[in-house]
Parts: sequence; structure tokens; C-alpha cells
Amino acid sequence: MSPSLVARHSALAIVLATVLNCASAGAQLANDPTRPPAGLAIGATDTGGAGDAGGVMLQSVMISPTQKSAIISGVMVKLGEKYGDAVLVKVSENEVVLKSGDAQQVLKLYPGVDKREIVPVAEKSTQRRGKPRAGTAPAAADNAQPR
Repeated sequence: MSPSLVARHSALAIVLATVLNCASAGAQLANDPTRPPAGLAIGATDTGGAGDAGGVMLQSVMISPTQKSAIISGVMVKLGEKYGDAVLVKVSENEVVLKSGDAQQVLKLYPGVDKREIVPVAEKSTQRRGKPRAGTAPAAADNAQPR
């Protein structure tokens, strides 16, 4: 190989390495698609009207046939156990209840998201179009004669 060809290949290798290095650095800066939206960040806790959360955040709920527990601000707490001076008294699929004396604190897994059931729309009389009414024969059958 000639020295000029080696120099070109070396320059090309350096440019290629630089481009690939920049591309991988850009990929590391991309947002994690599994990360919760910004509105569900740590500072956006909602206690469901039970007072100030004081930085306490429900992170996960685990429900099995034998046990219920929750991860609250990084600490795993089983149903009936204490978290600080409060006791975990209720665990459901999207919230938990901590009770301290007479006060209750509701921590929601997805603060700001209200789950509602969809009410089905009442049946309309237009759905009966094309169907014979009870006690009457279809119109085509009235005019049909045996052959």
C-alpha cells in the first residue's frame, strides 16, 4: 500500500470512529421511554385530600394471595406494619392508606389520575330497525303464497 492510501484510510477510520462515538453519546442523552411523565414526578405527590404528604410518595403496590405490601419512599411496608409513626391499614391496586392516631393519609400510585367507570349508553329505539315487532309477522311473509 502506498503511504497516501494508508493516510486516507487512517483519516477515514478516525472520522468514522468520531461519528460513531457522537451517535452513542446522543443515544445516552435520550429520554427513557419507561420513565413516568413529568407531571408524576416526585414533587407532584397528591394525598387525595388527606393533608400534606410531607414528601412521602407511593412508588409501588404488591398484592398477592398471601400478602399485601407497598413501597413508600423507597421502603417496603407490609399491611399492618409501621411506616414512621403511621400504620399501613389499606392496600389497593392504585392507593394505600396510612393511619396515625385519628389522622389518615391516602397515597396514590398515580396522583392526578382519577379512575372512573364508563356508563353504557341507554339502548336506543333505532337499534330495533329491521326487526319485526312482537306479535306481528314479517311483511314478506304476509304476501308469500305457497306454490
